[in-house]
Amino acid sequence: MPKFKYYAIFSTFLLLFFLSTFQVDAQKIPYTSQKSAKGTSAMVVSPHPLATEVGLSILKAGGNAIDATVALQFAQAVVYPRAGNIGGGGFMVIRTKDGKAITIDYREKAPAKANRNMYLDEKGDIIPGLSTKGHLAAGVPGTVDGLIQAHEQYGKLPFTQLIQPAIELAQKGYPISQTEADRLNRFQDDFKAVNDEPNPFIKANWQEGDVLQQTKLAETLARIQKKGRAGFYKGKTAKAIVREMKEGNGIISRRDLSKYKAQWRDPVEGQYKSYKIISMPPPSSGGLALIQLLKMVEPYPIEQWGFHDPRTIHLMAEAERRAYADRSQHLGDMDFYPVPVDSLLAATYIKDRMKDFSPDKATLSSDILAGEFQGVMKESFETTHSSIVDAEGNAVSLTTTLNSNFGCKVWVDEGGFFLNNEMDDFSSKPGVPNQFGLVGAEANAIAAGKRMLSSMTPTIIEKDGEVFMVIGAPGGSTIITAVFQVFLNVAAFDMPLEKAVEASRFHHQWLPDRILIEKDGLSKALQEKLKAMGHQLSEVNYMAVIKAIQRLQDGSWQGVGDERNPDDDARGY
Repeated sequence: MPKFKYYAIFSTFLLLFFLSTFQVDAQKIPYTSQKSAKGTSAMVVSPHPLATEVGLSILKAGGNAIDATVALQFAQAVVYPRAGNIGGGGFMVIRTKDGKAITIDYREKAPAKANRNMYLDEKGDIIPGLSTKGHLAAGVPGTVDGLIQAHEQYGKLPFTQLIQPAIELAQKGYPISQTEADRLNRFQDDFKAVNDEPNPFIKANWQEGDVLQQTKLAETLARIQKKGRAGFYKGKTAKAIVREMKEGNGIISRRDLSKYKAQWRDPVEGQYKSYKIISMPPPSSGGLALIQLLKMVEPYPIEQWGFHDPRTIHLMAEAERRAYADRSQHLGDMDFYPVPVDSLLAATYIKDRMKDFSPDKATLSSDILAGEFQGVMKESFETTHSSIVDAEGNAVSLTTTLNSNFGCKVWVDEGGFFLNNEMDDFSSKPGVPNQFGLVGAEANAIAAGKRMLSSMTPTIIEKDGEVFMVIGAPGGSTIITAVFQVFLNVAAFDMPLEKAVEASRFHHQWLPDRILIEKDGLSKALQEKLKAMGHQLSEVNYMAVIKAIQRLQDGSWQGVGDERNPDDDARGY
């Protein structure tokens, strides 16, 4: 019997075994999430209990962290539709059991018909909403190709086994939480504005426990299961996307889809004291900015000053101000623009960047880099993150997104999934902010085939040659500063991971010139001290939502989801 037949029989046996151990129960109302877990062998932290359950089941069935990540991400496309996706993209940082670090960039791309002025009117002004809502806001999706490439390179179990739980969840449906019901109700007008009925997401008065069944998505996932990337980028699914584009004046073509390829990239790496930082390179701005921030604060005795001492907050905010100024000017897709990675991380450059830092007075953002912006920073958490470690020593940190809640709100008929609105992450016009208040320049201008800049910061941190932490978050422009602060909460301020994630956070992104603080996070006395230094403060309910894993001194794992997201879930064994 030919070798491939043996493999097919073995794969079928494994699949049947797995399906007997993983059952989707649509009557399990409500499912519960847990924010903290410990495990001696493996750990999964994700934004949804059902997705976590899928990832953990794969690990227990003999899969590695990459297998679990792939399965979890496809399941998340079903149970976390506002951000989990096959119609968007993301970044994955992998550290293998032998210590090799690599990243895969499956960020969306601008379609071939895209151009730098596509969101401007005849006067050169931005047309409100054109880059955020509707068909023209969508970039070419990268998730499916990225997950398939990751599995081909590092997976152990058959791909058919990994995607099957997602198919089951989509076919049978799952009960939604109160948080999801409220969200679906809030976006009904947006769904109706750009979609036809019937649509599984369009319904009056969603309630906790209602079962969300997505049969069209199940069919698309089944095509991917059978045909691999051709099940999405060609054939019936590709035709459905292109048909949707034509109906709504979008510009993604069949050629755009067939040509899309995720890109393997070397990680950006840096050192903070005894810790090695491994993170995502451009077109993510997260890794570079994170390492810059850590290098900027490293010479100062923040351990002695303490957590939320005014000197500590002042220093960290001033570092954030400078890193985000660099982000706006120098970062973009390295395949299109010569991002000066080495220069931005050079010790002499970092030292020079902080030479005008005053321990007593805030620097004006206009003095760091010319530019003015009067705008409102928006809260945004429509990205999502998962952190996974396995018993073999592999680790994965992955952040994925549709950008806004449910992306551009366009649901692909006959495809069963939402498309992203990542085109808004380009600089539609130099000096004008996107929906997150971020300002960009030529490095991030729109160009056909180009990947847009991102703040996603999937990161793996080593200590003494072993994985110490796997961390990342959703949260728009606040992702970078949240990862920065939670890591320091552990590494500098000796907080247990649970407390480090729970602690209130702050954020400065250069423009607008102010520190964003979480509501009731800083005492009034502390706020007055910061104002006396010249800082302006603004409150929001909460910022980025961390999902982290830490290796404890006894070698076991601590996983923590964030209380800021009711559905965050951590489980290990």
